[in-house]
Amino acid sequence: MRPPDHVVRALLELPRPVCAYVYDTAALRARAATVRASLPVPASLLYAVKANGNPAVLTTLAADADGLEVASGGELALALAAGARRIVFGGPAKTDAELSAALDAGAQINAESVHELHRIAALRPGAEVVLRVNRPGHALTGSHTMTGAPTPFGVDEAQLPAALAVPGVRIVGFHLHAVSNNLDGEAHAAFVREALRWSLATGIDPRVVNVGGGFGVDYLSDATIDLTPLRSITVPAGVDLVFEPGRLLAADAGWYAATVIDVKTNHGRTFAVLRGGTHHFRLPAAWGYDHPFTVVPVDDWPHPYLRPAATDTAVDAVGELCTPRDVLSRGQHVASVRAGDLLVFGRTGAYGWDISHHDFLRHDPPEFVIL
Repeated sequence: MRPPDHVVRALLELPRPVCAYVYDTAALRARAATVRASLPVPASLLYAVKANGNPAVLTTLAADADGLEVASGGELALALAAGARRIVFGGPAKTDAELSAALDAGAQINAESVHELHRIAALRPGAEVVLRVNRPGHALTGSHTMTGAPTPFGVDEAQLPAALAVPGVRIVGFHLHAVSNNLDGEAHAAFVREALRWSLATGIDPRVVNVGGGFGVDYLSDATIDLTPLRSITVPAGVDLVFEPGRLLAADAGWYAATVIDVKTNHGRTFAVLRGGTHHFRLPAAWGYDHPFTVVPVDDWPHPYLRPAATDTAVDAVGELCTPRDVLSRGQHVASVRAGDLLVFGRTGAYGWDISHHDFLRHDPPEFVIL
């Protein structure tokens, strides 16, 4: 899918060779409005900072969502700097310093274990917390399963009585995030209904039922999860139903672009070698898929030597790292690609730069362009 014209113009204005992320705040606001309109009423919409912690992204979504979800002391500091009206702090390995900072900031803590409940009680007697529970079984599929399987997340449902009996803290609800990158809207709605039913059946009269995120996008097409089925969910009176998407809010507001440094053929395969790679955009290598790209022609070639090129062929888009695993896409057919052209990768506004191994080989980082 070709990037919008205003994104292409911004990229072509950059110094060459280009290596950049472009984030469009108007696209962030539009997606937040679309997601909110698809959620049950009432419901709270928080943005998961782990998807993209760029300050411009956070400032935009702190204003257009109800708050931010964080998973570290560093993300907590970013959320506070962004002016978040509400902060939820999760994660399975919180330090005492992080717990104290979150409590001091008035953040809602998603506690992950009986031990963590005891620690919170010792740090702040009487604190109100939300308990993350790893329930057996779930109706969702996606890229990563968080519950219904042995994972480090939450307490086993069998441990719920022990957790509810911990003195010095008050459990006011449950966090039940189950999966990442789910594309089945009907299944997601069924999961949320079951989360509400189960939470109300525990007998604690929960004020909060946090069903996490997990709204998916398909990186091999322009498809996204259909959230329409969520709209029909009935939210019980007095319950704050919380959604914490990251990927769906940010993915389509970002593009990663890099200049083709060389075009070459080895052992029958053609490679477009980029000023960039998986140290900037690790997701394709981490998930084992080929991320689609668009070739943006750059006709200017101010050099006296022949311009490497390939036409009407399959191309592997590879990076500048000294490893054969630095691959963003394999076997994508192109009409033409030349040294000096740009490859632009869409849907890179979430889990792009933030999950990548930036310092390997110490190449210069990409530029960050905010539109």
